[in-house]
Amino acid sequence: MLNITPEEQMLLDMVKKIAREKVSPRAAEIDQRDEFPWDLVEILSQQGLLQIMVPEEYGGGGVKQVTTIALIAEELAKASLAIASIFVSAAVPITLALLRNGNQSQRDTFFPKLATGKKLTAIALTEPNAGSDAAAIQAKAIKMGKNYILSGQKCFCSMGSVAEIFSIFAKTAPEKGTKGITAFLLEKGTPGFRVGKVENKMGVRGLPAAELILDEVTVPAENRLGEEGEGFKMVMNIFDTARVLVGVKAIGLARGAFEYALAYAQERVQFGRPIAQFQAIQFMLADMATQIEAARGLIYNTATLIDQGKSDISHLSSMAKYYASDTAMKVTTDAVQILGGYGYMKDHPLERMMRDAKLTQIWDGTNQIQRIIVARRLLMTPSVPI
Repeated sequence: MLNITPEEQMLLDMVKKIAREKVSPRAAEIDQRDEFPWDLVEILSQQGLLQIMVPEEYGGGGVKQVTTIALIAEELAKASLAIASIFVSAAVPITLALLRNGNQSQRDTFFPKLATGKKLTAIALTEPNAGSDAAAIQAKAIKMGKNYILSGQKCFCSMGSVAEIFSIFAKTAPEKGTKGITAFLLEKGTPGFRVGKVENKMGVRGLPAAELILDEVTVPAENRLGEEGEGFKMVMNIFDTARVLVGVKAIGLARGAFEYALAYAQERVQFGRPIAQFQAIQFMLADMATQIEAARGLIYNTATLIDQGKSDISHLSSMAKYYASDTAMKVTTDAVQILGGYGYMKDHPLERMMRDAKLTQIWDGTNQIQRIIVARRLLMTPSVPI
């Protein structure tokens, strides 16, 4: 059981109201049109959610707890995984990178921009030939005096076509493998930097996934995050948090699907009685509820450990991500099954939720990669506490 403070409860009540009154009525339209929901982003910004982790001295919310971010994301994901993902993408990764790896000058430069809630952000790591194998990226950064020249191509960048501040990962020393990857901060409008193809996705529509082109982009050395060669370690550290947040979004989505199917099963009459009275449906509902509860426990336990400053949690983060996303896929599929033919129709939200759930099994490292991370940790230290 999470100990939610009165302040957090007030925040969650506000988020629930936004999800119920603003997000839910627009969720189907966002999916159908696949247009970025600027109106809802403006609401999130006005309520201080997009800048919630920016330190208070720069005008942000000053929230440091990953558990608080997770609670917000879960509630938004019940209504729309796209909106929850926009919130997380804008509020967390670059702010975390600046808090953990940025110098004072970088914080003074970028935090005031982020504190406005108007500057959306994105992290660009994935490339056409470097997905799960992040170490295989080919983008290069060549030092030229007081600048770096970045060249390469990124793909599937969430928020890539709407973001204004980016964290770009490129190799400063290709011969060093993962120890040759460096991170840079880059702003929209920099000469040589442009958005390419915006993908037409199966699900989580409304959240753009874009190709980014780096054509000899000049980046000042003061925009380098950390030292040369620290980029891979940096992004893996961010992934420990990001994977928990993918998991919590998956569970928010699963909760939304479960609650819809539960209500439907109590109203839908077949063979003279509500289908919820049939044991086959009852067992499905019981399994769905149990799987959701188990996944939530794993997620919030890991989030709490992150908030406590624990460092050896990569395996737990991977567990949380893959178990929660597999649960979301199972729950949304079963929810469609409970509605039968109606579940397959776009008049109901479940087919959208099922399509959305699939991406949670792929995002931030496929679930097969997450299992490898867990297995390696167990084999390295067989007595690791679970």
